[in-house]
Amino acid sequence: MKYARWDEFLIAEHEMIERAMAVLKECLENLEKTATQPVQMVRALDFLLEFGDKIHNRKEEEHLFPLMQERGIPQAGGPIGVMLQEHAMERELLARMVATAPQLKEMTADQRAEYRNQGMRYLEIRAEHIWKENDVLYPMGRRIMAAEDNEQLLAAFAEIDKAAYGEAAQEKFGRMIEEVEKVLTAKRGLIHNLTYEQIEGILETLPFEVTFVDAEDTVAYFNRLDREKLFPRTRSVIGRKVEKCHPEKSVDTVRRIVEGFKDGSRDQAEFWIDFKGDKILIRYLPVRNERGEYLGVLEVTQAIGALQKLSGQKRLLD
Repeated sequence: MKYARWDEFLIAEHEMIERAMAVLKECLENLEKTATQPVQMVRALDFLLEFGDKIHNRKEEEHLFPLMQERGIPQAGGPIGVMLQEHAMERELLARMVATAPQLKEMTADQRAEYRNQGMRYLEIRAEHIWKENDVLYPMGRRIMAAEDNEQLLAAFAEIDKAAYGEAAQEKFGRMIEEVEKVLTAKRGLIHNLTYEQIEGILETLPFEVTFVDAEDTVAYFNRLDREKLFPRTRSVIGRKVEKCHPEKSVDTVRRIVEGFKDGSRDQAEFWIDFKGDKILIRYLPVRNERGEYLGVLEVTQAIGALQKLSGQKRLLD
């Protein structure tokens, strides 16, 4: 994948690193089981060391940080110095964990507890480090760098990738992280961090209306229950086939859209109409699981008249 900016490039790499971190965390949380079958954890550690440190961190240490220093951000006493210290700490912890992983099966309970603590310490440092870079250091760099700096960094990053893994390095990195994840019974997203009450609260707070039609073309959910909606609907719509929820003249169009989602020939459908003195945007989006299997259709309805009138900028603190 091509990136237009150096920070987008590095943030995308952070996302891959975080995927390996999620695998490592799960392995550490189940360390007794992991000790008998450490292959997956070793894969995660290897990825974090070989890609996270020797590829990703190298791009920062050899190219990004020196350029930021040239543009006026000091290393000593500044954020770059902190990032370098944390790189060294991460590197030391990972190297130690990789070296001792083969001994897990023979370790005592106390030794395994210490191993787990080292791993959790690494995850804590790395997560905080990624946040600092994404939200503090990279925005700082964007403000001081010129367009030619951006091109210079992107070219340098690509050269490191090519030297390590050839022309198709990005594709290989993607396959590597998939290999790290594939033994998991299920790839965990972030939804497990939320309670049912929080999920419902989020869906009811969305500034637009959503309706979900399942893989059997049956209406299963809509938000803004018992509240004012652009297109009123009540509980009686749940369990009905989607074609029963649209005017007869549009049923064939809806059916074609859904069939396109199911066979993969469509990835969205959009319409907009004038209604109740406003402009209404209606979007249909296919919902799929991580394996690409079709789960249903999400209909998103939003009044966008006010959005169309936006101009200039209004920042958070304005």
